Amino acid sequence: MTLKAEFEQYAENVKKVKTRPTDQELLDLYGLYKQAIVGDINTDKPGITDLKGKAKWESSLFSPTGMSNDDAMNAYISLAKEAIEKYGM
Repeated sequence: MTLKAEFEQYAENVKKVKTRPTDQELLDLYGLYKQAIVGDINTDKPGITDLKGKAKWESSLFSPTGMSNDDAMNAYISLAKEAIEKYGM
């Protein structure tokens, strides 16, 4: 299985956990996902009234910038594995 295929599989599997991960875990997963797919943050910060969008934007901003797509995919897979083990599927 290629890294991209494994990454996509874990991205789907982590959505199926029995218990919702913590907000911080979700933001960490989101930041790594965006880093793997898009790269460094490339959008303007959402407005003050968009709290969810602002949190997601900040998680992307504070995820490891300059990380290669492959490194971000590997980090995402590791974090997703932990979430799946912790919360069950």
